[in-house]
Amino acid sequence: MKLVSYELDGAVHGGLLLDGQIVALAALGAPDSVRELLGALDSVRRAELSDAAAGAERLSPSEVRLLAPVPDAEKIICLGLNYRDHAQETGQEIPHAPMWFGKFRNSLAGDGAPIALPAALPDYVDYEAELAIVIGSPARAVEREDALAHVAGAMCMNDVTARDLQFENPLWTSGKAIDGFAPCGPALVTLDEVADLANLAIETRVNGEVMQRGSTADMIFDVPYIVAWLSRTMTLQPGDIIATGTPAGVGGSRGAFLRDGDRVEVQIEHLGTLTNTVVRA
Repeated sequence: MKLVSYELDGAVHGGLLLDGQIVALAALGAPDSVRELLGALDSVRRAELSDAAAGAERLSPSEVRLLAPVPDAEKIICLGLNYRDHAQETGQEIPHAPMWFGKFRNSLAGDGAPIALPAALPDYVDYEAELAIVIGSPARAVEREDALAHVAGAMCMNDVTARDLQFENPLWTSGKAIDGFAPCGPALVTLDEVADLANLAIETRVNGEVMQRGSTADMIFDVPYIVAWLSRTMTLQPGDIIATGTPAGVGGSRGAFLRDGDRVEVQIEHLGTLTNTVVRA
């Protein structure tokens, strides 16, 4: 299943994406919220929704404003330096444990949303293609071998970063938690439609030029390890988003930062392509 959230006539709704069109979750007798649906989503429920959606009225994405698939996530957790080649290109040591920081709901944006350069410091804004997973059931102190049972699905995310602001603060958050700096989507794809989270091709293109090309197989800490490790510290709740790090090729290492009018595409195998255009604040 592919789940989306969208705004229509000033209200936020959850939807099911079928053949490029949207079926409202409420029309299927489901909660009108992707986050609320996740806790009740199992194989039986997925089959019921898919069957009900077959004859339901559909909307074109052009009729609505796509939001982040889970626009009201309780937590947005991002991993840094989780690909060896990215750690090497930044000249930093391979971490011995997951390095993570937080973003907040203000950073969430959907497919097609603009990435606004900060008005005061617009010159060093960077892209980071990331596999983001979404929690489907509460996870507290889970074992690695059980961790994937708590994951609802995955999506593309761009961990947009203002590098000058990032390194003013050793915690990184000041360059990361900016409005609109966590576009994700276009849809949340449930795990039954994803072949293997540990072997997905991932790519970033800016104005059609490939800037990042890697594979989730190159992660230092894989998804089950990340979920289990984080769940030792906090209870992960349905709808929580975990971005799992970026491969090499970021603009900061190339000396190539985002500028007004740039078109940024993050593509991950089986998950689709997230597209956003950079604009002045």
